[in-house]
Amino acid sequence: MSGNTATQPHGTFCTPTRAARELGLKRGECDLAVNLGHIRTVPDEGGGGPRVAGTEIDRLRAEENFPETLKKRVEAVGTREGADLLKVSHGRFTRLARLGVVVPVRFYLNRYRAVVWLYLAEELRQFAADETNAPLLARRTPADLRERLETGLDLRPRTWRGRHLGFLRRQAGDHPWAYAAAVASLLDAAQVAEIVQDPYERTHLNRFRPRPSAHGAPGSPAAQLAESLAMAQDADEISWLRADLAQAVSEARTLQPAPRPDPSGARPTPTPSCSAPAPPRTTPAPAPEQIQSVPDQPPHSRGLLRWLRRGSA
Repeated sequence: MSGNTATQPHGTFCTPTRAARELGLKRGECDLAVNLGHIRTVPDEGGGGPRVAGTEIDRLRAEENFPETLKKRVEAVGTREGADLLKVSHGRFTRLARLGVVVPVRFYLNRYRAVVWLYLAEELRQFAADETNAPLLARRTPADLRERLETGLDLRPRTWRGRHLGFLRRQAGDHPWAYAAAVASLLDAAQVAEIVQDPYERTHLNRFRPRPSAHGAPGSPAAQLAESLAMAQDADEISWLRADLAQAVSEARTLQPAPRPDPSGARPTPTPSCSAPAPPRTTPAPAPEQIQSVPDQPPHSRGLLRWLRRGSA
């Protein structure tokens, strides 16, 4: 156990920036730890974003081998380091990522506005240690998959969006409108307006819309590229998200109707508290041909293994 002692008073709360400093993390590492559920946060009642309790910082600092263990959980690597962890060539690693076998956890834009994808090192270590993945790392890519790659198939943006949606849903917690806003953040305004036609509901939904990550100045080419990566692109992906948004809004409407003006003009209709537990959400199943990532978990590769076995046979 580390000899460090917490400097935060036991019952106080701090911003993620202060929490990162207390835990010896960079701000990006702290944000990723929050997204992955390694650092628990609570909402700020003043609307200033999530806060980290002093007791949570105490808990993390008391863990064995702090802060190395925490840093290892959020270590993110690029293609070169990822290929080294899997003991494959850089080209094979890129092909596995384009096929959706390994899923990015973050991205950034370099000085040339090229997208640089980052992957969880811990996930890659676990992937390499799983013997069932050996054919993906050693055998020749089947012809049908090579053909798809040659046509430009690249699932990295889509699998990243699937994982990012999982992060946003975790942050939303049990709040029905925040949950719906997480889904809406992956659709453009026209798509959302078609699903949420009531203007009061749409305004209320936008109140909880997650803030996009900053990539360059607002309106800059870098920011526009980052925004396009965060928007669903494929027809089946858009269809799945539209159905999910419609269901989420329907549940939110039942649990906590959006505020709207009183017809008498006296005062706005109060929003009921959302104290009752939300019913279990059922997400519409994607089409059979859809490759969908599981948020916060590496994707299953058994389908690709079957392709590989057929190819080797």
